[in-house]
Amino acid sequence: MRGSYGDRDRDRGRDRGSPRFGSSRGGPPPGKKFGNPGDRLRKKRWDMNELPKFEKNFYNEHPELQRLSQEYRRKKEITVRGSGCPKPVTNFHQAQFPQYVMDVLMQQNFKEPTAIQAQGFPLALSGRDMVGIAQTGSGKTLSYLLPAIVHINHQPYLERGDGPICLVLAPTRELAQQVQQVAYDYGKSSRIKSTCVYGGAPKGPQIRDLERGVEICIATPGRLIDFLEAGKTNLRRCTYLVLDEADRMLDMGFEPQIRKIVDQIRPDRQTLMWSATWPKEVRQLAEDFLKDYVQINVGALELSANHNILQIVDVCLEGEKDHKLIQLMEEIMAEKENKTIIFVETKKRCDDLTRRMRRDGWPAMCIHGDKSQPERDWVLSGKNIQPFELNATDVASRGLDVEDVKFVINYDYPNSSEDYIHRIGRTARSTNKGTAYTFFTPGNLRQARELVRVLEEARQAINPKLLQLVDTGRGGGGGGEGTHHCDIVVLLPVLNGSTYPFDATPLCLYLTYAGGRSRFRGGSNSNNPNLMYQDECDRRMRSVGGNSSTKDSRGSSGSYSRDAETTAAEMEDRSSSYRDRREGGVGTDPVPTHMTNTRIIATAAAAASTAAPGGGSGSGSGGVGDKLHLRQPAPASNVQAVQPSPAHDGPDGHSPFQFPPPQPSAEK
Repeated sequence: MRGSYGDRDRDRGRDRGSPRFGSSRGGPPPGKKFGNPGDRLRKKRWDMNELPKFEKNFYNEHPELQRLSQEYRRKKEITVRGSGCPKPVTNFHQAQFPQYVMDVLMQQNFKEPTAIQAQGFPLALSGRDMVGIAQTGSGKTLSYLLPAIVHINHQPYLERGDGPICLVLAPTRELAQQVQQVAYDYGKSSRIKSTCVYGGAPKGPQIRDLERGVEICIATPGRLIDFLEAGKTNLRRCTYLVLDEADRMLDMGFEPQIRKIVDQIRPDRQTLMWSATWPKEVRQLAEDFLKDYVQINVGALELSANHNILQIVDVCLEGEKDHKLIQLMEEIMAEKENKTIIFVETKKRCDDLTRRMRRDGWPAMCIHGDKSQPERDWVLSGKNIQPFELNATDVASRGLDVEDVKFVINYDYPNSSEDYIHRIGRTARSTNKGTAYTFFTPGNLRQARELVRVLEEARQAINPKLLQLVDTGRGGGGGGEGTHHCDIVVLLPVLNGSTYPFDATPLCLYLTYAGGRSRFRGGSNSNNPNLMYQDECDRRMRSVGGNSSTKDSRGSSGSYSRDAETTAAEMEDRSSSYRDRREGGVGTDPVPTHMTNTRIIATAAAAASTAAPGGGSGSGSGGVGDKLHLRQPAPASNVQAVQPSPAHDGPDGHSPFQFPPPQPSAEK
């Protein structure tokens, strides 16, 4: 039976109370803080006997689940805390969604639910309050939106003046827009209307959507507070509340606004809280807002990195980062799938880096908090330029889902391991794989131990120089001034006078670590892909007379990017800008078979057989000697002079973002 909502226009007066930002004479009202959001909102006093009843339990366990054991939860690393939690579903059919939901799922070609969805679907459909904790990119959005659509379709239709039935609070406008797009895609089949309410955009269109009536409202706390204070909407019909990225909202200082908003919602609502971490602040929020809730953890309770991401850390000096970034981007842009996000620390550095890269032909765009909303939307659409390269501050580190991002580069290491995990989580979304590169400098020494913990948990190879920072507390790892150390050395023999990856396929790849075998936490070679990969590299080195403990003449630990002592002749062959190489049509070769699951940016080093006399041992047999001189000075007759830039002289005598002109093509 439809309930009465005759008081829907109550408290919609706009002339009561003082202006939000103080009195008309320019100061706050006596005894009140200037511009405190939510001051004009009063906590509702609900009479449960007068509130219309609503239904929120729509779940019937599928017969196939009665025989399901706890093995599925152990396999998917699902932990449940709380009583009465239903069993997880192993496919979408077992969740018994209505046909209009199943049709959209089939169109998306989803084969099976993710771990958080498998346990989240039955719990949300049963009407229980819940907390879901899982890593980024695990499918949390669908975990609450699909049950929300079912919930809405079992409620009375909206009437004039009614607010939304489902409210989703998100920390950033980008995440809110992303959730709204998913809500539109899955709700249009049942004519469910949704809107997105966020700051930085005109209020007019958002107000019109709310006044026309929407079942789902995705909002950032600040803008929603504005509309509630102005009487543009209300939350009297809200029975399904979602707090997405709750830990991030608390980090951003939204707790007072969240509490003001929740006070406007009836207490018998269904509340779902989603987070990547479980600090005490989030626990307190759950205790205050949720009743008899069930907590779901996927993976470790502490924040952990996605295991589908290959993490490579380059311990370097601050002044080396520009040069290393150029070399890294050259290799990435040679890949077929090369969509990249580069994270920097400040807005100014983001703008400066983007300006320099675009000046030299790199397809770079940037996003940060000072950008207008239309510009941020235009950049994130990715339709304006291909390939896509985005420079960003931490505004893009959480919740943002840019499709098909294959590489993340931490140009500046963040202030915490949590932010690091969220940054690299922009790649390898869902079940995809990705690669994250990080420049780690002595200035980041305080974060070294936490970074090692994250790498160990994800079973990643750990740079020996990073371990040295942790063990000794020093900012650097040996070597004098002007010496460029590396993280990974990849030696590529010459094939017909060419170097990989530009116009030849290497005969073999060798990987060596200074300081012995990399350290892992747990696991054996039989089920650890990193150890298996390293064993394969060691085996290949032994087969050609190499040594697994081989180091170069400087005793460095190698680098995934080529070292900074490249000669001018080599730079002339390889370091034209992306624009020049694209116009010249230079071909690339595929990554060898044994490299497909482990992405390493290789140094295109020539073998000692073609270097200057005394360049290396074993040149006649192609073996790897005890000392590897990767870079030998080229003959003077082959070196073309490059005019250095007076502003920024890089290690090769030219600006880190200024490349020598390409050689004239044979056709000309």
